[in-house]
Amino acid sequence: MIACRALVFAAFASLGSHLAQSANTPSPTSNAEGQALAAELRSARPMENLEVKGWLKIRDADGRRAKAPFRYRFVAGEKSWKNIYETEEHERVPAEKLMVVHTEQQPNRYLRSRGDETHEPLAQAVALIGDQSMVPFANSDFWLADLGLEFLHWPEQRIVQEAKIKMRKGRPCKVLESINPQPGAAGYTRVRSWIDAEKGQPILAEAYGPDNTLIKEFEIGSVTKVKGHWELKNMEMRTAKTDSQTVFEFKYEQKASE
Repeated sequence: MIACRALVFAAFASLGSHLAQSANTPSPTSNAEGQALAAELRSARPMENLEVKGWLKIRDADGRRAKAPFRYRFVAGEKSWKNIYETEEHERVPAEKLMVVHTEQQPNRYLRSRGDETHEPLAQAVALIGDQSMVPFANSDFWLADLGLEFLHWPEQRIVQEAKIKMRKGRPCKVLESINPQPGAAGYTRVRSWIDAEKGQPILAEAYGPDNTLIKEFEIGSVTKVKGHWELKNMEMRTAKTDSQTVFEFKYEQKASE
């Protein structure tokens, strides 16, 4: 389950659903429980290096489908750690590499390298921070900020006690609302996340834009048993306006009996 938690916290990212309070009237008030939960999620990580391969599957706004091989790596460190995502060029998905550098008590750093249509090697990495990271990864519905859990670094974090829906996928949840104090024109203004109350990992979430309309929905998919441990099998991001969808599908080496 450690690797599964790493992929949930480091690989996804994001985002909650319909609460008692109207989506058009979010409260910017933090509370201690929300700040504590966000801090716990920010620091959650395995203690050992990890590598998982799989497929990045995209259905665009026109219904066209594409997929590409990808590799995810986690590189452990005492005070900082790295999440690395790499895609191979395939079916309209470009070659791209993203390194998210997490450092205790410091902002995330995003180092992004992209290929081009000439099939040349990846260009030199460009460093991005904050809302600069709200751009797509490999033409997908996942933004760099999603893969870095950028919303957990915003100063406003609160538990929504008045939420009507606190059960997701049959699990009791805490509902965390994160508010962006200085959102960009195309970025998220707030994110609401359902966090499993027992396991402490995200189940699903929603992100809202500057006009308080739903931008994206994120959902953790199924799990699979690998060498006696439950691991994350897939996770999905959907863009509400276009109904485009991206799935990260993780592949594990299985024993013959599994």
